[in-house]
Amino acid sequence: MTPEEKDIFYMREALRLAQCAADAGDTPIGAVMVYEDRIIGRGYNMRNALHSPLMHAEIEAIRQAAAEIGDWRLEETTMYITLEPCPMCAGAIVQARIPRVVVGAMNPKAGCAGSIINLLQMDGFNHRAELVTGVLQEESAALLREFFSGLRLRDRQRKEERKP
Repeated sequence: MTPEEKDIFYMREALRLAQCAADAGDTPIGAVMVYEDRIIGRGYNMRNALHSPLMHAEIEAIRQAAAEIGDWRLEETTMYITLEPCPMCAGAIVQARIPRVVVGAMNPKAGCAGSIINLLQMDGFNHRAELVTGVLQEESAALLREFFSGLRLRDRQRKEERKP
C-alpha cells in the first residue's frame, strides 16, 4: 500500500469507531493509533455514556496504545482522528510525543490543529507533530452533520409534543 492508501485504510477504521459513538448517542468522533502497521489503540467519544468530559476518542486511543507499548512515549506511532482535536486532546498528543497525526474533518469552533490554534506544531513546545489533514474529510464531516441534524430534529419533535 502507498502511504496515502494506508491513511485512507486507517481513517476508515476511525470512521467505523465514530459510527459506534453515534450509535451510542455520542458525538461521532473516532480515533486509532497505529504502530508498525498495526492498530494498537482505538477510541470513540463516550462522554455521554460515561458522564465524563475526559472520554474523548483520542484519549482512549492514546491510553490503549501506551498500555500496549508499555510506555507513555508514543514516538513511533501515527494517530488517525475523524475530527480535528480539541485543546485537551491536542495537548495529550503533544505530551505523548506522537510524531504524526492524520485528521479527517477540521473543527472551526474548537480545533487545535490549525483551525483556532495549532498546538501540534507550536514552536514553544518540546514536541511537534507532522500534520496531515483532509483524509476522508467529506465522510467525516457528513457523519457529524447527520448526527447533529438528527439531534436538532429530535429537539424540534420534543418541543412540538409539549405544545398544548
